Amino acid sequence: MKKIRTALIDDNPHAIQILRDDLARMFPEVEIVGEADGVVQGAKLLRNTQPDLLLLDIQMGDGTGFDLLEIVPDLKFQLIFTTAHDEHAIRAFRFAAVDYLLKPIDPDELRRAVERARKMLAGSPNTQAQVPVLREHFQKETPKTIALHTAEKIQIARLSDILRLEADGNYTEVHFTNGHKLLLTKTLKDFSIILEETGFLRAHQSHLVNFEHIREFIKTDGGYIVMADGAKVPVAVRKRAEVVERLGG
Repeated sequence: MKKIRTALIDDNPHAIQILRDDLARMFPEVEIVGEADGVVQGAKLLRNTQPDLLLLDIQMGDGTGFDLLEIVPDLKFQLIFTTAHDEHAIRAFRFAAVDYLLKPIDPDELRRAVERARKMLAGSPNTQAQVPVLREHFQKETPKTIALHTAEKIQIARLSDILRLEADGNYTEVHFTNGHKLLLTKTLKDFSIILEETGFLRAHQSHLVNFEHIREFIKTDGGYIVMADGAKVPVAVRKRAEVVERLGG
């Protein structure tokens, strides 16, 4: 069995010990190649060990987890953040498509996160592409970008460039204002949780639209939205009143 070379970075020795013990118990293939307690030591550790997987605390004595990621731009690894409960941090992780665990860490959640990371190790990790999104969402109240995972890559997109999202089974197809499409490895429900607070509307079970790009709402034929590109999106009966109200009707 191929070893998963893993680094642990956290300024709490007790948290490190718990992670080490739980990983050893659940994942014999996980090999801890090093531990660090902050940004400076963490950067040295990552450069020296080049791990496959990093479990990283978000708030440490000498900086944050994404401070660390910005100073090791040449490294590639799967990333799992560990953090105390913080809604603002969780929103940032979701927009950046970064996995996270809430402290105190539940062993079952740890198991699921490591299993997801193991499946993705066969691909091409691109953690660095997600760092600017993380920093933006920690510093600003209004999100402007999102990291989108396909089977082959992570693409950073501006929310204003997204026209609408459409369910495709357990996948989601994103339609952009320039006509491009992208098939993502998350469900539409996952994106609804992230985007509905930023001006997007779940108009229908299978459709999430960017309100910024709605051209008109047609009340006949069951009711449907016409998007800026001419696409017609059905509106669920329970959503009609909300659409009319938000359009100023």
